Amino acid sequence: MSTETNVGIPAPGGESPAQQSLGTAGARNLATTTKSAPQMQGISPRWLLRMLPWVEVSGGTYRVNRRLRYAVGRGRVGFVKTGSEVRIVPPTLREVPVLRGFEDDAVLEELAGRFVQREFSAGEVLVAAGAPIDEVFIIAHGKLDRLGSGKYGDETVVGSLADGDHLGDEALRQEDGAWPYTVRAATAGTVLAISWPSFQELADRSEALQLQIMDYLAGFEQAQNKHGEAAIGLSAGHRGEYELPGAFVDYELKPREYELSVAQTVLKVHSRVADLYNQPMNQTEHQLRLTIEALRERQEDELVNNPEFGLLQNAEYDQRIQTHSGPPTPDDMDELLSRRRSTKMFLAHPRAIAAFGRECSRRGLYPDTVEVQGRQVFGWRGVPVFPCNKIPIVGGNTSSIIALRTGEDNQGVIGLHQTGIPDEYQPGLSVRFMGISEKAIISYLVSAYYSAAILVPDAVGVLENVDVAHHRD
Repeated sequence: MSTETNVGIPAPGGESPAQQSLGTAGARNLATTTKSAPQMQGISPRWLLRMLPWVEVSGGTYRVNRRLRYAVGRGRVGFVKTGSEVRIVPPTLREVPVLRGFEDDAVLEELAGRFVQREFSAGEVLVAAGAPIDEVFIIAHGKLDRLGSGKYGDETVVGSLADGDHLGDEALRQEDGAWPYTVRAATAGTVLAISWPSFQELADRSEALQLQIMDYLAGFEQAQNKHGEAAIGLSAGHRGEYELPGAFVDYELKPREYELSVAQTVLKVHSRVADLYNQPMNQTEHQLRLTIEALRERQEDELVNNPEFGLLQNAEYDQRIQTHSGPPTPDDMDELLSRRRSTKMFLAHPRAIAAFGRECSRRGLYPDTVEVQGRQVFGWRGVPVFPCNKIPIVGGNTSSIIALRTGEDNQGVIGLHQTGIPDEYQPGLSVRFMGISEKAIISYLVSAYYSAAILVPDAVGVLENVDVAHHRD
């Protein structure tokens, strides 16, 4: 019979054998553990910050000078909903081109009250091509398709309209006042409508509104190119002693200015921690590192979503398009890409990229990858598609995809910052010592200064209402 004892196996009767060596729990008290630096889950690739060309703004303000434009861009009208009732927010009627800059709030209030709410169902035709324009429609919710005729009479979709869009106001500058297209509902939804007689009756009573309409129409009588810019007199193909036209380039009298924005926080570290617990890792250094990561994340979020300079909020109306069917398809991405020259990148939420991948797989397409800064990135038509989790997902299943042309020389989008600021820690970011309180707490002011500018309207395009939900086939 063997007399060996198996260590760790309880002896008969349930008694544990005597310990014969130092256990790991006791040994740890004499050992130095190997530690990682503090980790942070909220760090993203921040491709937008990395890929934007950054321009030095020494005076804190960047002015974008452009050629004079006569055409007034469109915007989105806002709504407030109470139960099933939908009402227009009166000041947002200034997003309709004819009312841009109109200052009489009382007239806007009355005008908003004259709109009548209507519901429509999918497939319903709201207006037919060739019919007289006798109403103005503003879409509160839902999606409408503008339909035209192809060369051989086939039906084509020439554009889509969604929440906040409007149609019918173009009758002011049309001689025949007829609908040039058919409008059919792609989904169920709600519109608010006002008849032209109702609008005209209000205009007849308001001298300010009459002057506003006259100024609007006068702009369209000026010679201009397809972008609404004042035309430059030119001559080509002439022979002999032809008298050449005189020309000059007119500029906007009130160009847009971008002031540097700021993201700030006060980092606090107790002096006892800084004095006694700085080995093997500097506590202040790691507190500052993670604070800066959070500031940079907020900076990218502001560049996407800030109402003053964010890309989503400041993209022009005519550079916004709707998806054809909901999910982002190759057709949608091609249309977005075709809206501008020299597109440098797409930005999309990771879920939107996954939805686009599913649509490609469904069609048997395999998008290429693009090498960027030594990394392979998902791409489409040779343009990288960067993930950006700062692009919001609305209602849990719809998002947007942004296309950008970048660079000052390329009339694209640029980042704005100022370097060489006092106590600069990183370009455009400073860390200032604020002192030690009576409670022995050391304070540092951490500030990041930044903004972004869109040099010409077509530098940014947005594919809106992108369905990112995973639908079962």
